[in-house]
Amino acid sequence: MSSSGEPPQIHACHQDDEDESDQDGGGPPADLSHAGAVVDKAIEYMTGQNIGPLAIASALLGGALGMLSRSLGDEAIIRVLDNAIASVRAGDLHRIDGGGRA
Repeated sequence: MSSSGEPPQIHACHQDDEDESDQDGGGPPADLSHAGAVVDKAIEYMTGQNIGPLAIASALLGGALGMLSRSLGDEAIIRVLDNAIASVRAGDLHRIDGGGRA
């Protein structure tokens, strides 16, 4: 985030589908790493604008669902959401951020 309060500059990145995975095969696909970095900057910017965590998360989730709806059918979206629910129930999210909220 810039010190002037301007939103971060976001540059589009396109990769061919066959080049989707990391070159060494050990890390996440380059597009995923780039997208994650952009989302992290957007969250940092919104936090700096005193937008509450629930509003930020709700906006990101809504945007993610909208993105999924443009590229997947309903059943595939449900499977993605079921996987997310299973991760929450297993406590995976708290292990990632170190939080202990119930």
